[in-house]
Amino acid sequence: MKPLTKRSAKMKRRIGRFGETAEIIPLPKLKHLVNRNPPPIRPLNAAQADYLDALRTSPQVVALGPAGSGKTWIAAAYAADLFRARQISRIILTRPNAPCGRSLGFFPGSIDDKFAPWAAPVLEALRERMGSAAFDIARKNGDIELAPFEVMRGRSWRDAFVLLDEAQNATAAQMKMFLTRIGEDCQVVVNGDTSQSDIVETSGLRVVLDLIQRSGLPVPVVEFTHADIVRSEICAMWARAFHEAGI
Repeated sequence: MKPLTKRSAKMKRRIGRFGETAEIIPLPKLKHLVNRNPPPIRPLNAAQADYLDALRTSPQVVALGPAGSGKTWIAAAYAADLFRARQISRIILTRPNAPCGRSLGFFPGSIDDKFAPWAAPVLEALRERMGSAAFDIARKNGDIELAPFEVMRGRSWRDAFVLLDEAQNATAAQMKMFLTRIGEDCQVVVNGDTSQSDIVETSGLRVVLDLIQRSGLPVPVVEFTHADIVRSEICAMWARAFHEAGI
């Protein structure tokens, strides 16, 4: 063993003093690790409880009802929980690109960049549930995929949670294309509000509901009412007012 130099001996004495008197300060948990373990999804009313039960027991679920009832948030939060538990390998998001009112024109960038504004409500819910860091990693790795109808034909999804939001704006042909993309080990959720269709032709969501009823398909349909709106009292007030006015 080499003899200690004057400098190294001084350092050794200093380290020894630190070891005797230093206070161990626990580091705060990283935000993204805290967000990875959020509390269980808690239903706020009977309709939301029925929705969660359907998600837990059926590979396909249709949710109907007015804005603000929690259809999108619950589906996104449930998908995030499945992904974090590694029960699915991917989350696929889609919705019809039907603007409410005049179009803002073409968005610049890649297909993903163009479609992201349409999927913003679902992406925000996923980020909230997963945490920003985990969400960004999943997006970068392609584990959260945006799939607009324009590039959907020929696709096949497996081992994924597939969410179609704002389904009232899909045509019958688009609904047929979407539902026939579904492969093995997938859970499919179709959300929509038939009273807020922004397309001129018959809503594909209405066609799907008719097929479920006429053919007795094993697809649970969960219906929310204006009494189930949880977004805010203002949202509920206006939703009821427009409904009563037939608008």
